[in-house]
Amino acid sequence: MYNPKSLKAEEFIDDGEIRETLSYAEANKDNYELIDSILEKARPTKTADGWHCSGLTHREASVLLACEEPSRIERMYEVAEEIKLAFYGNRIVIFVPLYLSNYCINGCLYCPYHVENSHIARKKLTQDEIRAEVMALQDMGHKRLAIEAGEDPENNPIEYILESIKTIYGVHHKNGDIRRVNVNIAATTVENYKKLADAGIGTYILFQETYNKKGYEELHPYGPKHDYAYHTEAMDRAMKGGIDDVGLGVLFGLEGYKYEFAGLLMHAEHLEAVHGVGPHTISVPRVKHADDIDPDAFDNSISDEIFTKIAACIRIAVPYTGMIISTRENEKVRARMLQVGISQISGGSRTSVGGYTEEERPHDTEQFDVSDQRTLDEVIKWLMESGHIPSFCTACYRAGRTGDRFMALCKAGQIQNCCHPNALMTLKEYLVDYASEETKKMGEEMIERELLNIPKENVRETCKKYLDKIVDGERDFRF
Repeated sequence: MYNPKSLKAEEFIDDGEIRETLSYAEANKDNYELIDSILEKARPTKTADGWHCSGLTHREASVLLACEEPSRIERMYEVAEEIKLAFYGNRIVIFVPLYLSNYCINGCLYCPYHVENSHIARKKLTQDEIRAEVMALQDMGHKRLAIEAGEDPENNPIEYILESIKTIYGVHHKNGDIRRVNVNIAATTVENYKKLADAGIGTYILFQETYNKKGYEELHPYGPKHDYAYHTEAMDRAMKGGIDDVGLGVLFGLEGYKYEFAGLLMHAEHLEAVHGVGPHTISVPRVKHADDIDPDAFDNSISDEIFTKIAACIRIAVPYTGMIISTRENEKVRARMLQVGISQISGGSRTSVGGYTEEERPHDTEQFDVSDQRTLDEVIKWLMESGHIPSFCTACYRAGRTGDRFMALCKAGQIQNCCHPNALMTLKEYLVDYASEETKKMGEEMIERELLNIPKENVRETCKKYLDKIVDGERDFRF
């Protein structure tokens, strides 16, 4: 029985409800009157208190996803962009993954780290190697990391993760600092989530891979990850452990995308119903080639067009949630996705363990092939050329604007007076410390233009003063 307030996985992700939703969506995919009303409901509206958006239920959003009429699909893209600009502006947050260890005891059929892969090189970074990786990333200009590790209680215990977080935060190299560490590790206990919260992490990220229980168990034939309920209920334990911000995602291509889409939104609705705040981020990865993984072995691959439509419908359904796309996707796909709601991207990424200290990109320990292999500087320049402000901001997390506090500000449209100037100041740091001359010139021109878009005059003037201080050598200003 479907119950979004239940703490049982098979009740808040109810297979019967998903299948009824898909039937309803199929029956109404040509009901243009309904589709138009859903799109109108979803549009952001300006009020005296800021922008407002109603969002959509998983069933309403599934109707949009099922619609195949070209003009209405274009309208979906327009609404998605309106929503993204209303709440996130033209800022794009930059992050990078850091792989600590590829030791793993699971048998996931889509991941080259599975325990039966006997020819992949197994590697676990020492704390000295982590320091070297962090300094390499700081020399690029990165300020936030997402640490990744396989599930292996012996090689990657929680103590190793906690020690690694402490090491990362402790590296101060030239003008470089990692100001926020997000964590993407296996589902764990409330006690361990409390330890991660106490360590000062940003967002806890855990991909569901698939919400189809039968498919999930087949894709995870053995290992701790085989337990569907334990994995699916992890976000509730994380929030109980004091982690305000959690990030959802499925691996599109493993199962039917319409099923996954409905399940993903139901999970978001569940978090809102139980904890009063939905997911901080939703990621949209697709199955990609890796060491012994052939994406063609999965018969649910999706085209770039459908992928774009999925992202747009997610943005429309959960307007206040950040959306992430990684370097799994190529430049062309990432450019299109930025137009329909993506608010965070990785740049200069390597998915191998210890890859950033190597001059040549290593492939022997990669989790997946990186499609966008441009340097961070090239990504920054590309973003600015397309009218986006690259942001290295981490202010909300360090100012306590997390969970429901962040969402309250976002829903009131007040984040614009924080995030916009913070983006410009962190971009200025990048330009002064790391950028190529061409990127620096373009960035300085962008900052001058975008200062005019800060709504409050006093904030704008303070931001100008901070920008001057950054030139004089001071760092880490924030609103």
